[in-house]
Amino acid sequence: MQMNSYSEITPEILDLAQMSERASQINADLYQKYDVKRGLRDINGKGVLAGLTEIGEVQAYKTVDGKEVPCEGKLYYRGHDIEELVKGFVSEKRFGFEEITYLLLFGELPNGKELSDFCELLGSYRTLPTHFVRDIIMKAPSKDMMNTLARSVLTLYSYDDKGDDISIPNVLRQSLQLIALFPMLSVYGYQAYSHYHDGKSLYIHQPQAELSTAENILYTLRPDSSYSDFEAKVLDIALVLHMEHGGGNNSSFTTHVVSSSGTDTYSSVAASLGSLKGPRHGGANIKVVRMFEDMKQNVKDWTSEEEVGSYLKALLHKEAFDRAGLIYGMGHAVYSLSDPRANIFKSFVERLSKEKGREEEFQLYSMVERLAPKIIGEERQIYKGVSANVDFYSGFVYSMLDLPLELYTPIFAMARIVGWSAHRIEELANNGKIIRPAYKSVAEKQEYVKLSER
Repeated sequence: MQMNSYSEITPEILDLAQMSERASQINADLYQKYDVKRGLRDINGKGVLAGLTEIGEVQAYKTVDGKEVPCEGKLYYRGHDIEELVKGFVSEKRFGFEEITYLLLFGELPNGKELSDFCELLGSYRTLPTHFVRDIIMKAPSKDMMNTLARSVLTLYSYDDKGDDISIPNVLRQSLQLIALFPMLSVYGYQAYSHYHDGKSLYIHQPQAELSTAENILYTLRPDSSYSDFEAKVLDIALVLHMEHGGGNNSSFTTHVVSSSGTDTYSSVAASLGSLKGPRHGGANIKVVRMFEDMKQNVKDWTSEEEVGSYLKALLHKEAFDRAGLIYGMGHAVYSLSDPRANIFKSFVERLSKEKGREEEFQLYSMVERLAPKIIGEERQIYKGVSANVDFYSGFVYSMLDLPLELYTPIFAMARIVGWSAHRIEELANNGKIIRPAYKSVAEKQEYVKLSER
């Protein structure tokens, strides 16, 4: 295949890249010398306190006799335990995304009328500008749906007569519109890509105002728009579990940083999308799915703890899959003993696997979840506790829902746009200073040399 000249890395670029990389190296010892908190985390991995929030709280430790010790993970949305929130709307057999969106944005759970009115409002915003799909989404479709989504978000700015107005009412209006439109922007972007690049039939289904967000995703994505109630409910739970995770995660912190400059909502959201796209953040569930595909090909007996354990050790020894030395889906920057989102997800995943005839795969996932912490502890001498995170099961769920791999991270974005919106409003409402941390220069001073003498 002939390479696009626009993308070609020439020998000249390779030489310049080596120079650039050499000029960019910093002695690792200097970070310790100047007590730099790399990644804004201390030596124990705990995040540096950079702000206050009332939106989300992540708990992984408790204080015992004056010392912090690991505990079962907890996640709170506006002070409400996520496990209780999910139990509430599931037990009453209703969708939760819209209800929890209301909670995160407005600080309290809605009553019946408030929820109904809010759902109607979101439904009214599920309409793209005239010819937007034809003129924007269908033109030069990208192979990466996160880039497509970011481009669409930035383009929506040109349709907004109040694009730069950062008053709270206007930012809220923009946020609600983006929350409502993210599923359409993502699904249509995928439809355009699969049509023009893969030669698949093009389906553009209009969203239905009376359907929930999860239902509309499946309705607009599938050729025949059909789905079961349980499929939509599982996707709804996935969205709720991904909506918010405190102000310190990379994309939400990006929201705070960019919003503190006074920029417009579309630019702020596009920046957060760029953060979420990264494989260290939103792309982790894709790695989990690909790791399990490799595992299924290389482990003959999926029920053998010995064979599965040997494969997991090979992963850690950089002898299997991508040879990165990681068991994807295990461990978290904050949680240690357990990730509450993974625990909530698991029971629904098991039922879905039975309905889809993929119980053997679910049992394999369960075995890895059980074996991996012990193997990681033995091989890496990590004793703080390692557990499955939400990415461990989410990719498996999406595959059972027949969602294309290209939409896995955009689905994360469809949920997290709610958290970003709440954090943006919180940043603007508190009139904080522009976020501007310090970087210490460790460069040696140089004398200027004339061009003719270099």
